[in-house]
Amino acid sequence: MKKLTTLFAATALATLMAGSAWSKTFVYCSEGSPEGFDPGLYTAGTTFDAAAHTVYNRLLEFKKGTTETEPGLAESWTISDDGLEYTFKLRAGVKFQTTEFFTPTRELNADDVVFSYERQLKADNPWNKYVTGASWEYAAGMGFPEVIKSVEKVDDLTVKFTLTRKEAPFLANIAMPFASILSKEYADKLQAEGKMNQMNQMPLGTGPFAFVAYQQDAVIRYKANPDYWGGKQKIDDLVFAITTDASVRFQKLQAGECHLMPYPNSADVQAMKADPNLKVMEQAGLNVAYLAYNTTQAPFDKPEVRKALNKAINKQAIVDAVFQGAAQPATNPIPPTMWSYNDTLQDDTYDLDAAKKMLEEAGVKDLSMKLWAMPVSRPYMLNARRAAELMQADFAKIGVKVEIVSYEWAEYLDKSKAKDRDGAVILGWTGDNGDPDNFLDTLLGCNAVGGNNRAQWCNQEFDALVKKAKETSDLAERTKLYEEAQIVFKREAPWATLDHSLSVVPMRKNVEGFVQSPLGDFAFDGVDIVE
Repeated sequence: MKKLTTLFAATALATLMAGSAWSKTFVYCSEGSPEGFDPGLYTAGTTFDAAAHTVYNRLLEFKKGTTETEPGLAESWTISDDGLEYTFKLRAGVKFQTTEFFTPTRELNADDVVFSYERQLKADNPWNKYVTGASWEYAAGMGFPEVIKSVEKVDDLTVKFTLTRKEAPFLANIAMPFASILSKEYADKLQAEGKMNQMNQMPLGTGPFAFVAYQQDAVIRYKANPDYWGGKQKIDDLVFAITTDASVRFQKLQAGECHLMPYPNSADVQAMKADPNLKVMEQAGLNVAYLAYNTTQAPFDKPEVRKALNKAINKQAIVDAVFQGAAQPATNPIPPTMWSYNDTLQDDTYDLDAAKKMLEEAGVKDLSMKLWAMPVSRPYMLNARRAAELMQADFAKIGVKVEIVSYEWAEYLDKSKAKDRDGAVILGWTGDNGDPDNFLDTLLGCNAVGGNNRAQWCNQEFDALVKKAKETSDLAERTKLYEEAQIVFKREAPWATLDHSLSVVPMRKNVEGFVQSPLGDFAFDGVDIVE
């Protein structure tokens, strides 16, 4: 059965690649399967690429290749003098996609915006728990239920957000994938038919591509949205060919079976650059990889134990082995290309003797721990298994026994959020909006415990600094507060910060219009294939 399924997927992909005399098909060899197709439910870039950047839009969007916001579904907005009211004027004439499973009868209006936010903000909303275990991880981790007092329809094309406090990164936050706008009309139909879960399986939005079909762990198919408010795309069909192995992705790219791939093996990059049929884009990644200890579980509840383990990790060896040098060891939880990066901080030096002594002084003997290794390549960690093996060997040198564990990607993300999770988990982050808050509060704030905060670390001193920074619009003051927060982070060490990597995107020479994103997105609106 498995062979037949694989054969079917390969045949289907070959057919799609061939296209036809009158259609143009673009194939993206994606690195993994999406957790679902409702961006509000998730935080993984793999899922955002497959749903948010294809099917949906947001009120604001990030200008291509930048972290700068620009009008999206909202063509303009005003902010009250006290900074608590944001009023958005919606773009007129925006159509929802017409698909085989739904035909809209009206255009985008304020009801869709109110619905898209209230389902994430209100526990009593019928859509708040429509997927088992739904936690609206991003909205919760960023404190949206506390920050947003109300979302109101002023008229069909006007929506007003009232906040409980000033929120400096608010406009950048609502341009992020989790804040995508869904169709309330489609939602009402699914609810009436008792098929609410279909929202997460058969998405429908206002974006450049309409969802067609998904074959689990194999292929996702989309077609260009002919009614897209930004204009119909130059490519007619978009295919995500799910290919988890980076070496296989490279083989497919070389063979012309796909047009573009993410996250190549560092060892393959030189060969890619030498291939006359390929071109390679590179830029510094707005990212960090980390090892998050569960700070609620002994002995990882002691900062001195966490710092001892950090001193046992040879980060340079990880950078050399996993990235072939196309990364740098990380000191802070935000990348050095981001404003407010505290360059006065010193990293924990690699010192096995000191690490052993610190464990002894903390009364820790015969420590055994689990080390979780991601099953997929991400820009910040191309090979988590290899990195885990190197850390396993490092920890063995100070008498710590490590068992490496892993799960399928969606399960890995879900299980690693558990407050009682054992051991330490390898994960990372690529900034979603260019603001330090998107790292410091989203990944380490008390709001994010049980969600994005995989260290389960709630430090009141750190949290107060980050919250205060969110509430001031003065950039110099925000910078100072974030620098102070990084000092607390480094002192308490809820993570071992591992690396910041270079982002490398190889593609066929005939691909035009792809813009590399500092936010790590893979979006294909505006992309073309030329002969």
